[in-house]
Amino acid sequence: MKLVQPIRDKETVVEVKRYLQERNQRNYLLFVVGIYTGLRVSDILSIKVSDIIQNKYLVIKESKTDKTNRIELHGELKRELLKSIKDKKEHEYIFQSRKGHNKPISRITAYRILKEAAQWVGLTEIGTHTMRKTFGYHLYNSTKDIATLQKLFNHSSPQHTLRYIGITQETLDDFRRKVHY
Repeated sequence: MKLVQPIRDKETVVEVKRYLQERNQRNYLLFVVGIYTGLRVSDILSIKVSDIIQNKYLVIKESKTDKTNRIELHGELKRELLKSIKDKKEHEYIFQSRKGHNKPISRITAYRILKEAAQWVGLTEIGTHTMRKTFGYHLYNSTKDIATLQKLFNHSSPQHTLRYIGITQETLDDFRRKVHY
């Protein structure tokens, strides 16, 4: 299994956003939804215009857990979503593929979008979970509230959440750097 990391540096997050926005609004929006909601890519790709329009909350039935997740839309995210859906019909997917009629892009396409942007900014260990992990990593670092983050991610333990967002590995790396001979 490939190791996937969060984007730890906020300036790098901004660079990825800028890179994607300059090339394709849909791809930019995919990244922004991922880093502001913490949703899995499969759930992001299932979002339709009707899920956004006139709603303060995004209500998603998570495909992996079958649980309903209610997410208040962050101001910046809401603005970007409304801008992108203004000419779309309610039944349309937000992240439409160019293949077929009203079909979302595939997970593989989402991965390729992120991989290209990551290569441009010099990142490795990137995957579709990078967006979710980036959300968790920065939320944890700003709040230190592992219990709420664990609940948000539906993880079974705080240790699992810390490992998932890369805090455990980062702590181990910092610890090893303290050795001097």
